[in-house]
Amino acid sequence: MQEFQREQWPALDYAQWRDTLQTVHLWTQIVGKVRLTLSPWLNHGWQVPLYVTARGLGTTAIHAGGGMLEIEFDFVDHRLVVRHSQGPEGGFALVPMSVAAFYRQLMKELGTAGFAVKINAMPNEVANPIRFVDDETHASYDAQAMHRFWRALVQVDRVFRMFRTSFLGKCSPVHFFWGSFDLALTRFSGRTAPVHPGGFAGLPDAVTREAYSHEVSSAGFWPGNEAYPQAAFFSYAYPTPKGFAQVAVGPDQAFWSEAFGEWMLPYDAVRTAADPDAALLAFLGTTYHAAAELSDWDRTLECGIGANGTPRVLRPGVK
Repeated sequence: MQEFQREQWPALDYAQWRDTLQTVHLWTQIVGKVRLTLSPWLNHGWQVPLYVTARGLGTTAIHAGGGMLEIEFDFVDHRLVVRHSQGPEGGFALVPMSVAAFYRQLMKELGTAGFAVKINAMPNEVANPIRFVDDETHASYDAQAMHRFWRALVQVDRVFRMFRTSFLGKCSPVHFFWGSFDLALTRFSGRTAPVHPGGFAGLPDAVTREAYSHEVSSAGFWPGNEAYPQAAFFSYAYPTPKGFAQVAVGPDQAFWSEAFGEWMLPYDAVRTAADPDAALLAFLGTTYHAAAELSDWDRTLECGIGANGTPRVLRPGVK
């Protein structure tokens, strides 16, 4: 059982795959910006993210040029796949290559398929950004490391989807934001929020303010960065209610980060737990309940986790 668990929740050593992480982060931004350019704006930027797939991360179908386009990072066979309704599938191998080379190859594939796309070539939410077309610095690709990260995403996506079923109100899909390179899930109280002050590096204030136009309780999974070099789960509320940093949150390894202004739980605390699903659900549940209680949300929006193939019971006596 422990061996199976290690296989399902693989170890993620930030130092070991740092260079690959930074390179692939920028590759996903290029693909994400193609989706952004071709898609009408949806509330809270929901037209922007990628999604965990059976092979990696993908855009899902995009309507463009009178047809449909889909781009997927296949982290099993390690290919960038371009599918569309105009002809045969295209793509290229994911191997060590610069961001500039990836950009040129993707644009060539899109042009061949009949999709002329011009994107903003400046990366977002990264330190010391280099235009995609000029970036010969980031050029790493460790196939095994990316496969491990995708396997972790598969498990996190599954548990996040379970948690999503226990809320009847407005709730985002489980989606992967390529700007911050995290998998996230957001619940909404239904009330508008104070105008967000913005100020996030590499992210236009207009985007931030639209994303946080309404009260939220949000949780996610992130592979880490130079400031916090390990994978972790996080949970925050906007606006942050008074006393949120002092609430009781589980499991025991969870902690409040003053630097990030959110609750955090190391990925290893979940990966090595006797029951990883229960550990992660405890973190998601206790942080949400604290935010909802302190912010006086409508608690009738809560319900039990959904069961496979079984309609939810509305109330006793009603079928």
